[in-house]
Amino acid sequence: MSQNLNDTGFLLQNLMEHMTDNIYFKDRDSRFIMVNTAFCEWTGFSKDAVIGKSDFDLFASVHAQEAFNDEQRIIATGEPLIGIEEKETWEDGHITWVSTTKMPLKNSNGEIIGTFGVSRDITEHKEAELKAAYYAEQIRRIKDDMEDDVRMAAELQKTFFPRSYPVFPEGVLPEESRVEFLHHYHASGLVSGDFCTLRVLSPTEVGVFLCDVMGHGVRAALVTALICALVEETALLEKDPGGFLGRMNQLLLPILQQEDIFLYATACYMVLDTETGLLKFANAGHPVPLHFQASENRADWLMDNPDQRGPALAINEEAVFHTLEKQIDVGDTVVMYTDGLYEVIGADDEEFGEERLLEVASGHAGKKLSDLFSGLIASVRAFAEDGKFDDDICMVGFQRRVT
Repeated sequence: MSQNLNDTGFLLQNLMEHMTDNIYFKDRDSRFIMVNTAFCEWTGFSKDAVIGKSDFDLFASVHAQEAFNDEQRIIATGEPLIGIEEKETWEDGHITWVSTTKMPLKNSNGEIIGTFGVSRDITEHKEAELKAAYYAEQIRRIKDDMEDDVRMAAELQKTFFPRSYPVFPEGVLPEESRVEFLHHYHASGLVSGDFCTLRVLSPTEVGVFLCDVMGHGVRAALVTALICALVEETALLEKDPGGFLGRMNQLLLPILQQEDIFLYATACYMVLDTETGLLKFANAGHPVPLHFQASENRADWLMDNPDQRGPALAINEEAVFHTLEKQIDVGDTVVMYTDGLYEVIGADDEEFGEERLLEVASGHAGKKLSDLFSGLIASVRAFAEDGKFDDDICMVGFQRRVT
């Protein structure tokens, strides 16, 4: 026997029996007057047990009151609620979530006589969403805490750098000192792996140290803190620059060369006799310093042969670092720097490079130390495509004065 597909009763019966979403009709007092099979399976009640009851009989009072208020508002205004998320708290305390659409139920005269609605179980999806939101909030809190720690680390790291410069002879005004000192530090992030320091070794001698730890961020910054402490300990025990770097290498090797990490640092250490101008220095895989010669009004590399550099620190247990000597005349300037100063990419994807740095430096020869620093930085910045430095930068230098 064929079924009349225009039979609305037949169609409604099929919808109510086979629809997997919960369907329900309520009177003006929000009491159930019809529910589908899925609703009974959802609530655990039979149709006979549900009809005539309200949400107050099925759910905890908080949820029941919210649902009642929504339905009474629909009855009063005729405005439906579409696709809202409802948190259902059951009498036994367990919680489910549904996506609900509620509409006004009207008679043939258009009068509102109740409400009807369709609710879809979204508990699994909602719980996953809530878990994701919880974890996101936890991650945000951890991130904020870490950022606070990094900001504090950045402030602490600034204390590693010189806050004042020594004068020679001791007790004279800074403008009367035989040697003027200057440093510049710029971190590409909050913290960096660049570090410099100056140590008075005797009434006439000063030690100048500059290093660049592999990598960026917190890990590199932690190593600079370690190196800072080791420099304080080693500088007064070993004045010979080559011996100093050798001692630093031995101290850093067992710390940095662990099974699961690989870290190293390049470094340069100088000892200047401010009275005679004799400069002793050694290099551990670091960029060669610039020597600005007042007599010839030009810049040159401090080392005649870059191959005289030793390896970076914490790589080779048998590394040897040779001490070299150079006479620094009155008016001469020496500038040490990290590779962030010249590893800048221009608009044509070309690196600024060391040779261009030497060429630019010669153009700034003869300037006072502060103008020399600012001139070098400005020249490199002008070359950069975005006018910025991508890496950490640290510069430290000195100029022998006419006194």
